[in-house]
Amino acid sequence: MSPLTPDDLAAVALSLKVAAAAMLFSMPVAFGVALLLARGRFPGRSLLDALVHLPLVLPPVATGYALLILLGRNGPLGAFLAKIGIVFAFDWTGAALAAAVMAFPLMVRPIRLAIEAIDPEVDEVAMTLGARPLIRLLRITLPLAGPGLIAGAVLGFAKALGEFGATITFAAAIPGETLTLPTAIYQAVQQPGGESRALTLCVVATIIAVLAVIASNALGRAVERPGGRG
Repeated sequence: MSPLTPDDLAAVALSLKVAAAAMLFSMPVAFGVALLLARGRFPGRSLLDALVHLPLVLPPVATGYALLILLGRNGPLGAFLAKIGIVFAFDWTGAALAAAVMAFPLMVRPIRLAIEAIDPEVDEVAMTLGARPLIRLLRITLPLAGPGLIAGAVLGFAKALGEFGATITFAAAIPGETLTLPTAIYQAVQQPGGESRALTLCVVATIIAVLAVIASNALGRAVERPGGRG
């Protein structure tokens, strides 16, 4: 293995930044959609479920291209956002957005399953005692769905960290700007004699993934301990 270069370290740091941003900004939306799918009964529920899982079945490059058409500087939404100073295409924020879109289904599913596993009678009892919907959400649903939230966060972070196709299509691979760890690995493989560098970057990616899983397991045990749900 070869030592990490400054460009490699920049790619690792950017990947962590992109993955964290994608996970953090997706989490509230993922929880809301999971809650809607788990407990909502409304026309179009199946269509919403299909749309949520669409990034899993579409080629990542197709997802990135769709984002480029919609949010590119000349796109219908991208042109409007550019006028107010918000740019996604070929920027690290675009990489985070593409990663968030690809990770979103993997975040929704464990949260939804955790919410569906909550005994409805718990919520009904709280309602009969006069607890308002927001109080029931914050004091009952969120704590009981904690393991699902943690699992969704880790899966989302890991997927965002490893996202390649949608990210490179929507944000390209600009060194120091949008060059993420997976793209750096791909570029290293394409260069003559770059196998050692690619191996080093793969080891770094593996270490980060393992640490994320260890942290997830520790948080999950803390939530499940008696009194851990506060």
